Amino acid sequence: MGKLYERIDGRLRKFIEEQPVFFTATAPLTGDGHVNLSPKGRAGTLVVIDEQTLAYLDFGGSGAETIAHVRENGRITLMWCAFSGPPNIVRIHGEGEAVFRDDPRWGELIALFGEADGPAARAVILVHARRIADVCGYAVPLMEYQGERTLHAEYFGRKTDEEFAAYCEKKEFIGSSVDGLPALPLPLPPRTV
Repeated sequence: MGKLYERIDGRLRKFIEEQPVFFTATAPLTGDGHVNLSPKGRAGTLVVIDEQTLAYLDFGGSGAETIAHVRENGRITLMWCAFSGPPNIVRIHGEGEAVFRDDPRWGELIALFGEADGPAARAVILVHARRIADVCGYAVPLMEYQGERTLHAEYFGRKTDEEFAAYCEKKEFIGSSVDGLPALPLPLPPRTV
C-alpha cells in the first residue's frame, strides 16, 4: 500500500509537479494551540528545488498561521492527492522556513517561480524533507479540474506594493497568529525584485 522514499525524484517529482492543488499543515508547540491546514493553488507557485527541498509562494489574503508555526518550530507537512488518474496521496513531512522579502536569498528564490510570482507574494516557504511517503488514495474522489481561479491575482494585481503593505498592516492575524505567535514581520519590506 504505502511506500517511503529517500528523495523526491522521477515519478514522485512528476506527480507533485502535476497536481493543481496541495495542502499544508502546521501546528504550534502548545497543546491547546490551533492546528492550521491550508489549501494552496495557482499554477507554478510550488517548485521542487532538489531531491530533498521544495519551496512555495506564500501570498497575502488570509492569515499567517503557517509562517508563525514554521518560525516557532519548523514543523510542516505538505500533501498532494490525485483527484484524477491513478489514486495516490503523497505526504512530505519536513522542516519549514519562511524566507521574507528582506532576506538576501529572496531574489534567487523568487526567480524560481518565474511568471507565477505575483504582487501579493510576502514570503517563500522552504521545506526540507524529513519523511517522504505515499499511500493508495483509494478513497479520494475523482474530480474534474476546470482551471485556475484568477480572482486572487486580479485583486492584488490592482494594488501597488505600498497598498499591499498597508493591507497587511490592517489585517488581523498577519503580524501574529491566532495563538499570538510572531508571524509576518511588519511593516512588510518592499519588493526588491
